[in-house]
Amino acid sequence: MVTETPAGRARAAGVAARWRGGALARAAVRRRSEARSWAARLLALAALCLPLAGCGTLYLLQAAGGELKVLHERVPIAQLLADPHTPPALRARLLKVQAAREFASQQLHLPDNRSYRTYADIGRDFVVWNVVAAPEFSVEPKRWCFPVAGCVDYRGYFSEQRAREFAAALAVEGYDVAIEGVPAYSTLGRFADPVLSSMLRYGDDDLAATIFHELAHQLLYVRDDSEFNEAFATTVEDVGLERWLAHQGETERVHVFRSEQALDERFTGLLTVTRARLTRLYASALPREQLRSAKAQIFDALTDEVRALEKSSGLGLPLYDEWLAAGLNNARLAAVATYYECVPGFMRLLRQQDDDLLRFYAAARELARAPRAERHARLCGEASTALR
Repeated sequence: MVTETPAGRARAAGVAARWRGGALARAAVRRRSEARSWAARLLALAALCLPLAGCGTLYLLQAAGGELKVLHERVPIAQLLADPHTPPALRARLLKVQAAREFASQQLHLPDNRSYRTYADIGRDFVVWNVVAAPEFSVEPKRWCFPVAGCVDYRGYFSEQRAREFAAALAVEGYDVAIEGVPAYSTLGRFADPVLSSMLRYGDDDLAATIFHELAHQLLYVRDDSEFNEAFATTVEDVGLERWLAHQGETERVHVFRSEQALDERFTGLLTVTRARLTRLYASALPREQLRSAKAQIFDALTDEVRALEKSSGLGLPLYDEWLAAGLNNARLAAVATYYECVPGFMRLLRQQDDDLLRFYAAARELARAPRAERHARLCGEASTALR
């Protein structure tokens, strides 16, 4: 399971229309067969893990249960659009989803399959809560390894309470922790991922971008390399969204998107520089108490820099209030870096392919076959140099 943590972009607020009508019951039989098959595979995997220390059996069990519930709620979007009882607000959003989904396959050359052609009302704001952790004096995230997804830089929980309990246990061990509610995740094409009601909480642009991002994971996924996977998907998301807006003739929204993207780049640039400062600090021979004091000063400076960035944007909005209020630490920087630090390298790769997406995908696949250290040196060289 690959979960998504959107960061750095001001999002349009909104509450998705929620509906539980007769269409749910009519689609139940078709859903249950596939749902049980997928859950059975996860449960079987958990059973195989029982004798193995550290295999994460309970974690896999909660993932299987959460996935089963999501699959149980799926309804074909075409069926909802044909149902006269579907609320108008939901119908309007699903029409836009349908159009963006077709664009993804026809124009962005993303997988043309059953994913994002169904809708699931999950009845909560987020589908999963991610837990990211990093040692007190390190900018590198803790990693967890599983038989299906390989090694990843986070743990996703379908229950917020379980996520917070796990994070609290890590904090007791001395880790910096971060918890993020996320609206969507990908099963990498192993079954038909639905559009979730949690995805509809955001604006139309972010909804389309999320679909592009998740389909990109189905196109290319490298085991044990979260930074490569998320940066690739984020690149496809950004390029796809700009082309989607242009395709619709939304010239003004294209300009707004480019302005937001430039602001995002400045924001993530601040985080990269801060991680470099922290890396140098943690490599020093200072006593632990002095390290803690200097660490706090660096994060205070980052807060001031982010506030200055907000002011210079000219938008007059507290763009990063929620992010800052959650508390700055190593884990929060690592979470953003996983998604964005290697994006400039992928953008260079796209330009080298004359902005041709098919050639870009082929070049990314070729790079994915290289050793991890080599592809990171080529893609994340500037960020890696800053950190060193």
